[in-house]
Amino acid sequence: MKTPTRLRFSAPDDLDQLMKQKKPTWVIQKERDRRAAAAETVWLFGLHAVRDALANPMRERLRLVVTKNAADRLAEDIAKSGMEPEISDPRKFAAPIDPQSVHQGAALEVKPLDWGNLTDLCAPRGQNARVVLLDRVTDPHNVGAILRSAEVFGARAVIAPHRHSAPETGALAKTASGALERQPYLRIKNLATTMEALREMGYHLVGLDATGETSLQDISQDQPIALVLGAEGPGLRDKTKETCDTLARIDAAGAFGSLNVSNAAAVSLYAVGRPS
Repeated sequence: MKTPTRLRFSAPDDLDQLMKQKKPTWVIQKERDRRAAAAETVWLFGLHAVRDALANPMRERLRLVVTKNAADRLAEDIAKSGMEPEISDPRKFAAPIDPQSVHQGAALEVKPLDWGNLTDLCAPRGQNARVVLLDRVTDPHNVGAILRSAEVFGARAVIAPHRHSAPETGALAKTASGALERQPYLRIKNLATTMEALREMGYHLVGLDATGETSLQDISQDQPIALVLGAEGPGLRDKTKETCDTLARIDAAGAFGSLNVSNAAAVSLYAVGRPS
């Protein structure tokens, strides 16, 4: 009697080969992306960023590296988190982060936050909600500052595409000064499609552009508003402009001068406010 052949594989390539025999390419790619996302971790650093991540029940925390001084300063937060810290020599800090990072003796390895889906986060639910969308804003310091402003002014979410935007990093978290743990930062596949979805929810899509014919202060505040900001220099892409309902400018006192994208976001969020 012939012994049945057993399938054996011991490496990822063998598994991928088996998958190719039974599944379409798009399914294989989706599974690879899911495995890559599950394996991704982020190192947060700095006392503020680490303290807020330790206090965030949504965070999946993996490894905490601190100096003795930082451990003393974070003692209460560490105790509440239930983590066992690794005490490191400040001269040879053990966390695998850029040596030039201003880590203040504290670094925490975490999984990226999962904020859920667009509808759950941004549905106006009878309120004049505000959201911020970013078009190719890649500087983590700018995005961190925008998250901080979004939290202060009560935005439902900051939204950016997976490609050509700043991922969740230690530098972003440090600039956000804790806002990353509280302010939803939603990464989406396609910006234009997401803008259309927000329009269907009732949002008025306002693109910030120096050539806008409408002043931002003239936008009616009595409605849900989605502010769309582009990268410094190139600004909004043509497709993004076409998808907006209105292109608005921030009026300047003089003929020259401009704001960087994080300052523009703060000014815009203040200008559109949230009416009582």
